[in-house]
Amino acid sequence: MKLFKEFKEFAVKGNMMDMAIGIIIGAAFNKVIDVLVKQVMLPPLSLMTDGVNFQNKRIILKDAVLNTDGNILTNEVAIGYGALAEAFLDFFIIGLTVFIVVKFMNQLKKKAQDTTDETVVTPKDIELLDKLTKLMEEQNTLLKSK
Repeated sequence: MKLFKEFKEFAVKGNMMDMAIGIIIGAAFNKVIDVLVKQVMLPPLSLMTDGVNFQNKRIILKDAVLNTDGNILTNEVAIGYGALAEAFLDFFIIGLTVFIVVKFMNQLKKKAQDTTDETVVTPKDIELLDKLTKLMEEQNTLLKSK
């Protein structure tokens, strides 16, 4: 019963909903980033590398053994360094893309929190905090002058 009570408190506080929303948005964002990397950024890189497919790059440690009919008796043993290089490239491009998106979002957030900028609607809580800060500064100057 205690476990159920703790779970209920966790769910009611909104943590579970925040996590669920974050996971859903993250999954959707993952699809966008995947398309951006695979369909937009990698094709020009492929042109620059003369169409080299990194997925096929590997170091063969032991060749496959075939019988007289051409059937594989033992599989090839190879180190697939090309797949690793492609994964690192994907990671770098995804990291760079996420960095640019977060930087853009932070600029928008900073602009929205600037109470002197009239081009963007400032959230009410930020306006109230700004008014409180100004009132406290006025009060401090009045107290110092006495």
